[in-house]
Amino acid sequence: MLQIQNYLNGHLTPPRSGRYLDNIEPATSQVYGQIPDSGPEDVAAAVAAAEAALPSWRRLPAEERGRLLVKIADLIDANLEHLARAESQDNGKPLGLAQIMDIPRAASNFRFFGTAVEHFATEAHLQEGIALNYTVRHSVGVVGCISPWNLPLYLFTWKIAPALAVGCCVVAKPSEITPATAFLLSELCIEAGLPAGVLNIVHGTGPGCGQAIVEHPGIKAISFTGGTATGRHLAATAAPMFKKLSLELGGKNPNLIFADCDLAAAVATSIRSSFANQGQICLCSSRIFIERSIYEVFKTEFLKQLELQKIGDPFEADTKQGALVSEAHLYKVLNYIRLAHEEGGILLAGGHRVTVPGRCERGYFLEPTVFENLPHDCRTNQEEIFGPVVTLTPFDTENEVIAWANSTDYGLSATIWTTNLNRAHRVAQALHSGIVWVNTWLHRDLRTPFGGMKNSGIGREGGLEALRFFTEAQNICVKV
Repeated sequence: MLQIQNYLNGHLTPPRSGRYLDNIEPATSQVYGQIPDSGPEDVAAAVAAAEAALPSWRRLPAEERGRLLVKIADLIDANLEHLARAESQDNGKPLGLAQIMDIPRAASNFRFFGTAVEHFATEAHLQEGIALNYTVRHSVGVVGCISPWNLPLYLFTWKIAPALAVGCCVVAKPSEITPATAFLLSELCIEAGLPAGVLNIVHGTGPGCGQAIVEHPGIKAISFTGGTATGRHLAATAAPMFKKLSLELGGKNPNLIFADCDLAAAVATSIRSSFANQGQICLCSSRIFIERSIYEVFKTEFLKQLELQKIGDPFEADTKQGALVSEAHLYKVLNYIRLAHEEGGILLAGGHRVTVPGRCERGYFLEPTVFENLPHDCRTNQEEIFGPVVTLTPFDTENEVIAWANSTDYGLSATIWTTNLNRAHRVAQALHSGIVWVNTWLHRDLRTPFGGMKNSGIGREGGLEALRFFTEAQNICVKV
């Protein structure tokens, strides 16, 4: 049994209450570990440790802070197989996916921000003969980072790394559903020699632990990734306290397939953008709009390639589809499948829970599911399902598909498939999405801003945007 501990003031410690939660492996539905059920007392201890560490960490030259972050990145690389296996067991995702995406990206996050902070420039404005204005940036102070369960270490480090790089101290909470790799990161931070109190990781539930982080007056900024409803509640708590907020929330992402696309590439990538990580990525494309003249050929090839997506034990090398993250989430997705039937959808593939023989026979597995014949404004096409469920819809005109793509309350990402360069630019700029990919998907450059429009969030992460979020600008004016 893996007994996870909090990471407070440089040490692994049990929760103040002595209470633990069960940690369940999604592929087997079996309890395989224990998680601290932390509360306000644990959060208060974490904030106190962070406040004590802040002055010296803030004064440390950026180059030295960056060197420590790069050392953590190197340790993540050295422990890739161990971390990937823990991520797969904890989340249900295929081991191969964790090996090629989740864990390498976590290392890249530390390495990128550890070096980027050395090139974080400030501005100067000369009023000739009058004054010199220059801007300096100070770390915000102690910040809270709350991350989700779908890409556990990947998104956890995406928040922590820029905060530490600019001189903030962090109180972080991973999802209580997937805490394992955050715990293993604690051990790597100790091995790397990260000063005590600079990073504190507190495990627990949203109401019991996350709420205490958001409410604590000593925490000056909150970076959160999760559902839109939770983000709304978080903002209602934090805004009256004038905390800085970065919220990366839900999505209902459109995938626009034009008749002049590279059909083979569009189909192959659309399979991945629909069902990677069992559809449990905020950037997955759940609404596929296909120009009517190629609708049938696209559908036929899409369904043909879908048959190759083997569902199985996440530890097996040829598994393409692992388990959904929890039993509750499995039933949520199944309820949406029932809703799609009620709304008149025609089931083209999937739609049923799967029993995987052997050790995974009680796991939370679901077939990749495809519907057609659903109106663009039905609930199935408007609400975030966050699972392996997509809809196929034919369209006739460019204006029509843009209107349908923009019809939801979300605006996180979109994908366009076309070989017409003018159309690519024109449609991309017409879409209400913070990220638009043209003839690709999930192609991420860490220097670029990341975030959504409308109910998909507030603010941007990534590159200079992240470094700016965790700092406060100060202008200094000197008369000549």
